Amino acid sequence: MDTLKNKTTHRMSIFWIAFFSIVFLVITGRFLYIQATGEVAGISLQSFADEKRTNSYQISAERGTIFDRNLMPVAEEHVVYRLYAIVDETFTTHEENPKHVKNAQLTAEKLSPILEIDAAEIQKRIEEGIRDERFQVEFGAGARELTQKQKEEIENLNLPGINFTEEPIRFYPNGRFASSIIGLTQKNEEKIEGISGIENQYNDLLNGVNGSISYQRDKFNVKLLDPKEIINEPENGDDVVLTLDQKIQTLLEDSMSEVDEQYEPSRMTAIVMDPKTGEILAMSNRPNFNPNDLSNVENWYNDAISTPFEPGSTMKIFTLAAAIEEGVWNENEYYKSGSYKIGSNTIRDHNKRGWDSITFMEGIQRSSNVAAAKLAYDKIGPDRFFDYLQDFNFDQPSNIDLPGEVPGTILYDYGIEKVTASFGQGSTVTPIQLVKAASAVANHGQMVQPFVVKETKDSSTGETISLQAPEIVGQPISDKTAEETRNILETVITSKKGTGYNIYNLQDYTVAGKTGTAEIPDPENPGYMTGRNNYVFSFLGMAPVDDPQLIMYIAVKQPKLEPTESGSAPVSYIFKNVMENSLRYLNIEPDKEDIPSVSAIDFPSWSNKSTTQLVERLKESGISPTVIGNGDKIEKVSVEAGEEITPNQRIFIITNEPTMPDISGWALRDVLALSELIDLDLEWIGNGFVDAQSIEKGRAIKAGDYLMVELQTKEEALLEETEAEEEKENAEEQVED
Repeated sequence: MDTLKNKTTHRMSIFWIAFFSIVFLVITGRFLYIQATGEVAGISLQSFADEKRTNSYQISAERGTIFDRNLMPVAEEHVVYRLYAIVDETFTTHEENPKHVKNAQLTAEKLSPILEIDAAEIQKRIEEGIRDERFQVEFGAGARELTQKQKEEIENLNLPGINFTEEPIRFYPNGRFASSIIGLTQKNEEKIEGISGIENQYNDLLNGVNGSISYQRDKFNVKLLDPKEIINEPENGDDVVLTLDQKIQTLLEDSMSEVDEQYEPSRMTAIVMDPKTGEILAMSNRPNFNPNDLSNVENWYNDAISTPFEPGSTMKIFTLAAAIEEGVWNENEYYKSGSYKIGSNTIRDHNKRGWDSITFMEGIQRSSNVAAAKLAYDKIGPDRFFDYLQDFNFDQPSNIDLPGEVPGTILYDYGIEKVTASFGQGSTVTPIQLVKAASAVANHGQMVQPFVVKETKDSSTGETISLQAPEIVGQPISDKTAEETRNILETVITSKKGTGYNIYNLQDYTVAGKTGTAEIPDPENPGYMTGRNNYVFSFLGMAPVDDPQLIMYIAVKQPKLEPTESGSAPVSYIFKNVMENSLRYLNIEPDKEDIPSVSAIDFPSWSNKSTTQLVERLKESGISPTVIGNGDKIEKVSVEAGEEITPNQRIFIITNEPTMPDISGWALRDVLALSELIDLDLEWIGNGFVDAQSIEKGRAIKAGDYLMVELQTKEEALLEETEAEEEKENAEEQVED
């Protein structure tokens, strides 16, 4: 029994000796292997140790700058600072030179007025960091993007534990300036990325390649004496040079801001382009945004390229050009204005009644829808007219070098659509499509490709990477047709019958252009919105007429107009201010030097003035106003206080006792102005100047009174006078016989 027990014990001893020997050999072998290879589970211990004691940082590449055509920066990288506080007391190695926050309350009180953060909030974050044994803490958005001035103010406080890190942001020195063209960026973990406009379109070029830096440090994050530092230099992004001209763009921005403040339109868009090259010199929208402050943004879109709308009568430019090119234009041919029937549909002129029988020249000047319809449908033919719409590229995007373009749509399936397309209703376009098409009229019949990026440059050497050359993308009309079209469009501005007469004329330069008053589709009901403000008022003009150097398009949607104002008031203000000053700035030779200038005065304020006082004040300045009535109190005046007026301009003063004046010889526009001021129910027949009126001179008048006037041209009046004299002579001869 004892012998058996000893044998068992002996065997177990041998087993455990063998087992532990094997384990020892395995462990020893493992240690020998690790020592020999320096690896554990395929991981280098040396690399692991180096990684644990090595700091690695990314060196951000500087994003390229966006310049205007004169190399003025409009978007650039800007260094700001982020504040953080070290709260780990082990980071301080010498008490006389503390590296961590020692007094949370004092630190908070000192930082609060500079950061504009409540001191209690700052103190709370510091104390929470200490309690949670964190190395450092930050203080939210208020302690980010600090300026150099704020940084210096904080550094002068000598607060222990307060440190800064540099970080780049995108800065736009001109604020709202061309914001929808330049675009926006956002910052991700690695770099700034473009999300709209040029920032997005040229993001890859503007962005560079980030670099890096690494070095070894001790447990206190202090660089070792031999840090084995490795630096990979970043490759900075390249620069983009725009076609925009800062001075012209600023003129446009300022003018639009003034109109925005005065008229509060729901939308505005404007474009200035060089018709010879296609370079966009200025482009703006309202509402727009300030890329430096994205609070309360109302509109992210670039409406000039991404918001199609029914353009209205500016489309008649291209209907006219097509008719001239086809050889069917006869400016002296008469047609019956007022209405035009196509199938079961009837289209009407904008005044509903028309102007009786007038020439096609007068029809264009008066912006007659019927004239455009007859030219397109009866003269050119719908199929051939559609070819011209395609030749002017209204069936495709402009292909401008900006993201987010949404082209308009030509509606041309039904007869009525083929007619309404001729005067800008039904079919839609974008402002950039209109300007591109109009370049053919301004540039010898050759249509140019619009673009906003002139050049890309290497940011380090300044050498050109790419250069955009002007490109002709079509010739829908001949040079002769373009010239004749411009000459006819000039009469829209110079003729008394023109819708732009004395509204869009410049002081030193001739202008060719076309007004537009487009209806707005009703979002809630079929058809269009009603009300005198519910239109898109626009103008497409070019100057000088003989050789246009600039094209400009302006559209103002739903401005809040005074009862005496027309929709052209805000549009013409922008056009005249920007076009006149831009041509002068570009040193374009004036072509109206022979025209004597008429001195203008600012209309005085009539508030608290009697009728007699205002009339005497105006007569002192050489102005003879038309006073309606005998009342001593002024109810309305046809111009605003401060508005520029000239001696030959008719000024209406409506008194509190209005009576009917003798309007014989008045032009229709003056009768319309009077009717609008008093709100008369006006109807007229004929053309030219007033020959007869239904309300006799001196009778009291009020809102709603019916007034019928008969108009007669000077030729008709002369003929009538001649016939009367002949009848008188015949009668006298018969008496003698």
